Amino acid sequence: MRKIWIILLCLCGVSTLSAQEPLPEQELRQENLQQFQKLAQVYRYLMGLYVDDVEMKPVVEGAIRGMLEELDPHSAYLDAEEMRSVTESFEGEFSGIGVEFNVLRDTIIVVNTIAGGPAERVGVRANDRIVRIDTLQAVGMTRTEVPKHLRGKTGTKVEIDVVRHGTPGRLHFVIVRDKIPLNTVDAAYRVGDDIGYIKVNRFGHTTMDEFREGYRKMGRPQKLILDLRGNGGGLLEQAIEMAGFFLPRGATIVSTEGRAIPASSFRAQSSGEDLTGALAVLIDESSASASEIVSGAIQDWDRGVIIGRPSFGKGLVQRQIGLSDGSAVRITVARYHTPSGRVIQRPYENGKRREYYLDHLRRYDDAVRDSLDARAPEFRTLRTGRVVYGGGGIRPDILVEADTTGYSDYYAELIRRGVVAEFVNDWFDRSRDSLSRAFPTFESLDAGFEPSDELLGKLADLGTKRGVNFDKEGFEISRRLMGVQLKALAAQRLFGMEAYFRVINPRLSPAYREAVALLQAWDQRGKPLLDPKK
Repeated sequence: MRKIWIILLCLCGVSTLSAQEPLPEQELRQENLQQFQKLAQVYRYLMGLYVDDVEMKPVVEGAIRGMLEELDPHSAYLDAEEMRSVTESFEGEFSGIGVEFNVLRDTIIVVNTIAGGPAERVGVRANDRIVRIDTLQAVGMTRTEVPKHLRGKTGTKVEIDVVRHGTPGRLHFVIVRDKIPLNTVDAAYRVGDDIGYIKVNRFGHTTMDEFREGYRKMGRPQKLILDLRGNGGGLLEQAIEMAGFFLPRGATIVSTEGRAIPASSFRAQSSGEDLTGALAVLIDESSASASEIVSGAIQDWDRGVIIGRPSFGKGLVQRQIGLSDGSAVRITVARYHTPSGRVIQRPYENGKRREYYLDHLRRYDDAVRDSLDARAPEFRTLRTGRVVYGGGGIRPDILVEADTTGYSDYYAELIRRGVVAEFVNDWFDRSRDSLSRAFPTFESLDAGFEPSDELLGKLADLGTKRGVNFDKEGFEISRRLMGVQLKALAAQRLFGMEAYFRVINPRLSPAYREAVALLQAWDQRGKPLLDPKK
């Protein structure tokens, strides 16, 4: 009988029991085996008894998702399609025509073309409307359908028809697909003479190559703003390499600890390229995982000043296990700890994902109280021994709340209804050539262009046509915000994504302005903050 029992355990993928194990552990394993057998029973009953033929794939996938949803908030199942999309986002490139697009009122609109990409080379422009892809009518395609038709093997051809403002009829393009980079660095530019700014949107395979290229392009500035706001994480090795860019060889960057895997530490493999320059790191409530590893290591080693709002608090380590059909499960196997010993993961209850993400929203709404919570445990940094706080996430050294003075329900409704996007597209159609002639460089646009009251009034008029009742008070509250965002979007269409941030940051980001001011007065403000004993 015992031999049969051991065989059953092995067949189910469960480790055999030793005679020395305590009885409660044995009972737990027996209970787990029974639950597994129950799941198999239900499967057999469905296959053999259900009134109709059963397509088991969605049933099994639903069961897998259901099991994982009873655990922590980050264990997950990804079907084959989701896996392909995730893989592309981290690989750093895919094969396609090289356009950024949006779908507005059933129409595919080219937002930008990738510089040097296949679409740009044949003459496709921002704001072109794609109405046909090969033999398929493109009007009515969803955002998820479009990439399936535009992407394909390198060297293959795709034909598109576009409608362009001011040009009669349709324009026909034959485009040869090519490798298209997926940039993870949105911007790298100088702020004045001695301050650099780099924005990283996620950690993919090419992140550090892009980061170093941007840093060197700026001439290796002695002071740097690293913007990790909105960065939800990505590849651990890239985060370790980025932290190592600023830390000496051997410095601990992050450690992991779990039940079934051995504890381990990750250290800087070589002395960083920038060990002495002044550093400010921007984070917010959407900075998670790899972003928290980088900012936590920099904070714990007193290497730079963290500015912004408390980070997300995603400190669970997932092991991604591929399944036979191209799908995968991500199973949490450990927790991340910062070099000082802080647990990055904020508290949660198994199976309560909705409450977990609602708490994330509360942290945004009440960042000050959250960051000063008296219950947060205290830790000491490794170089100067100053106090930093645990309790989940990375808490900034300098807290800067979001500037919401320009937001109104009226403007939010214009955005939700797609009115702003539609207006920008129509306006840019009419104005692209005149804007290009008047402002041939970003600097000239930044200094010389401001959306007029007449232009903002036309935005409001379009809103009325689309069912958004005009709200004079809301319009006045958001007037400046609308103007800045229209200017930033025009800059993006003319000069690329970096130009968007060069407009937005100094005008709408208090955290960015705080970082610039801190670096400008580093000896008076930055150094004393990192080493309060001096």
